[in-house]
Amino acid sequence: MELTRFADELGPYLMLHVHLPTVELKAMVVVDNVACGPAVGGVRMAPDVTPEECFRLARAMTYKNAAAGLPHGGGKAIISADPKMPPARKERLIRAFATAIRHLTDYIPGPDMGTDEQCMGWMQDEMGRAVGLPEVLGGIPLDVLGATGFGLASAIDVASTFMGLELKGARVVVQGFGAVGQHAARVLAEKGAVLVGASDSRGAVADPGGLDVAALMALKEEGRGVAESSRGRRLERDAVVDLECDIWIPAARPDVLRADNAGRLKAKLVAPGANIACTPEAEQALHQRGVLVLPDFIANAGGVICAVSEYHGGTRRAAFEAIDEKLRHNTRLVLEESQRTRVLPRQAAVALAERRVGEAMRLRRWSGAAVSS
Repeated sequence: MELTRFADELGPYLMLHVHLPTVELKAMVVVDNVACGPAVGGVRMAPDVTPEECFRLARAMTYKNAAAGLPHGGGKAIISADPKMPPARKERLIRAFATAIRHLTDYIPGPDMGTDEQCMGWMQDEMGRAVGLPEVLGGIPLDVLGATGFGLASAIDVASTFMGLELKGARVVVQGFGAVGQHAARVLAEKGAVLVGASDSRGAVADPGGLDVAALMALKEEGRGVAESSRGRRLERDAVVDLECDIWIPAARPDVLRADNAGRLKAKLVAPGANIACTPEAEQALHQRGVLVLPDFIANAGGVICAVSEYHGGTRRAAFEAIDEKLRHNTRLVLEESQRTRVLPRQAAVALAERRVGEAMRLRRWSGAAVSS
């Protein structure tokens, strides 16, 4: 693999390939930067996850943790496998991965797409460190409580005020009604917004008059898809990009908004619940159309703030207070800087994060990034 396109003055600090044929494990860890402290980042499991995705997500975590003022760098791990495999096999795979990276102390794993609190419990058992642990192990169940979705709603609240959008009655579409998307929809509904469309891996449903968020969450709890809703009309999964709304929340895979489909979007605000949900070309095109795209690593930092609070012994209440305070402050800071300097919000956010990482790097004995495998 060619690394030059991913390497710069910030990182990556380290990369590690893991291949254990006896358990059919193929995995990769990228520790992007550790200037602010040991890297924290999720373990993503998917059959089609790529090394490029891992590098990009690791950098997003560097930015996210730095922008949130956390004493941690950024990293990411990927496991090439189907997360819906039999539970016993999944446990064996996760434990094998944890054992393989137990000496990689610069990386602290957390839950991500395809993994959850139980997986982190297995990793904690094997290697003695993880975030997003089950509550019985002293964790704050961030997915169950909806920490990322809660923080995303806080960022949306600030952004809507900034752009003069009344949140009460605002139409919301969630692409990826999972752990992040459903809780963002729930909190926004509590503020008076109306969910008019939602999708998951099995399909989509839409109703301009409003969907029942609680009913959709109940379907997901039963292991069913949103398209099974008794309310609204069924759509193909990717048709949610065409639904007219005020707020569009991509909360699934990377690059769901691209140059080839950004023109179809009929929204005023894009608030990413997932990392790298929009390509740079899509963000630029939407910006030129007057669509406000919140930087992903600013808007969806609630989960890692909660996880780090857990790791350092914080309480659930303190974690959610920190999420609300940090997300509101950083969203306002980035949007004001974007307006003042006439640059994309992402550019303003990257400048903020890189400034903080740079300050930390100057305090370290080492002066640059290293790439190893």
